[in-house]
Amino acid sequence: MPRTRECDYCGTDIEPGTGTMFVHKDGATTHFCSSKCENNADLGREARNLEWTDTARGEAGEAEDEA
Repeated sequence: MPRTRECDYCGTDIEPGTGTMFVHKDGATTHFCSSKCENNADLGREARNLEWTDTARGEAGEAEDEA
């Protein structure tokens, strides 16, 4: 049974049979849900600085709770 994976960049669920898996030279794998995530990672952009990622949403929620 295929399992649902999570995008390593934005944090959304990846349905089985979709997305891209990048294998690094050292054997580590990175899963992307879309080319948008893959291209932003290639450009060196931090996911926490982009409003549409779950990482940024989580940090924004923590900041609002502290205020």
